[in-house]
Amino acid sequence: MTIHKLLIANRGEIAVRIVRAARELGVATVQVYSKPDKEQLAVELADECIEIGPAQASKSYLNRDAILAAAKATGADAIHPGYGFLAENADFAAAVEAAGLIFVGPTAQSIRLMGDKVAAREAAAAAGVPTVPGSRGRLESPEAAFDLVKTTGFPVMIKAAAGGGGRGIRIARSAEEFHHLMPQARAEALAAFGDGGLYVEKLIEGARHIEVQVLGDGQEVIHCFERECSLQRRRQKVWEEAPSPSLTSAIREKLCSSAVALAKAVHYRGAGTLEYLYDDRSHEFYFLEMNTRIQVEHPVTEMITGIDLVREMIRIAGGERLRIRQDQVRINGHSIEVRINAEDPAKGFSPNPGTVTALSVPGGNGVRFDSMLYAGYTVPPFYDSLLGKLIVHDEDRASAIRRLDGALGELNVEGLATTKPLHQALARDADVQAGRFHTAWLEPWLASHAASLAAPASTTGVTAAAEAVPAVQITSTTARESAPSATGGQ
Repeated sequence: MTIHKLLIANRGEIAVRIVRAARELGVATVQVYSKPDKEQLAVELADECIEIGPAQASKSYLNRDAILAAAKATGADAIHPGYGFLAENADFAAAVEAAGLIFVGPTAQSIRLMGDKVAAREAAAAAGVPTVPGSRGRLESPEAAFDLVKTTGFPVMIKAAAGGGGRGIRIARSAEEFHHLMPQARAEALAAFGDGGLYVEKLIEGARHIEVQVLGDGQEVIHCFERECSLQRRRQKVWEEAPSPSLTSAIREKLCSSAVALAKAVHYRGAGTLEYLYDDRSHEFYFLEMNTRIQVEHPVTEMITGIDLVREMIRIAGGERLRIRQDQVRINGHSIEVRINAEDPAKGFSPNPGTVTALSVPGGNGVRFDSMLYAGYTVPPFYDSLLGKLIVHDEDRASAIRRLDGALGELNVEGLATTKPLHQALARDADVQAGRFHTAWLEPWLASHAASLAAPASTTGVTAAAEAVPAVQITSTTARESAPSATGGQ
């Protein structure tokens, strides 16, 4: 291990996750923070902390120079970007290495290649991985794009070549819509990613979103099986599980092998995720894109394989070869993760930052809560609304759903509205329990279930099971560290 002090260029629950993983490896940590983030849990847990700017992400968590200066000032020899912010920024990865530091993630070359969705599709095709029918390169003009659409037919998706998170995407079902939406997609892509490049692909309706977790050391690559991420709102995942309930063993082997082939072709280093559309009627799958970072939903893979992905990332970045052979990776049981956001699902998922007045966290076998929360913490309004992730594991999917329902009943975050009611309703839905859903399933379901998404009239929303668990009142750093919100690879 060549890493001795790791700077975490992120915030929130993923920063807490990285601090704990590094500590387990005997690596010291430095947590950067913006001015309003001084009280966040990761700052309390890290060995050192350093302020890097004001609330605006562009002047703090996206400020490459400030982060590199912080690493120099604290003597850090490596930087972990987490997810979001600069995690998939090839120029940042190159700057880290140019400064003589270790970037915990893939090379700048891999990020640049796989971060451009058009280039990634071309790399996938070269590696023999099937892609959705569409443009082979960036669309140079609306006229060229429309000529292509005449071949693929409608409906089609107009997509940003750079970035992700569902931005810069439009669905056109007719020529009129296509001509109207192309400029919108280009403008949104340019505003979100600084790159207005677009491509077009055929819309596979009623498909599932399946992704494959890979680990590589630049030479060898293994997969850690797949995750099902089809329950999405506005193309943002809300519920993830592993393994997928829709794949046969034969399809699983074919899908995961294709992911390994593509990752090997680009000499991938670290943890990465290859995303696919899967049509469970035709049993065909199509490569979409690669996320060259750790994913929000990585815990479900950890739960079914027993592999701590964050620790493996650090080990690989520190110079170790991949320690795990493919034949050592096996599926054990079923795991589900739900995202607990500071949003009110009964009010159109409006953001709901505020102060956590009390916190009760579920415990017990097969339950994990990856979080940045403690009682008394004030959730700032400046960043993503994700508060934490509730993860459960059990021997099969039905048991995991029942365990999730029980754990949600015990979870209580007082002082602000959260997405807990949404996940309780989903866990009790017959279609979800039967695995009958796809990427377009959730939005109509939300429209017809609005009444069931309101929290109870009580300000706590605590069930009888949760009332038996005392609220965690935390006032000191020691107490915060002992709070039941551990995120290590359990």
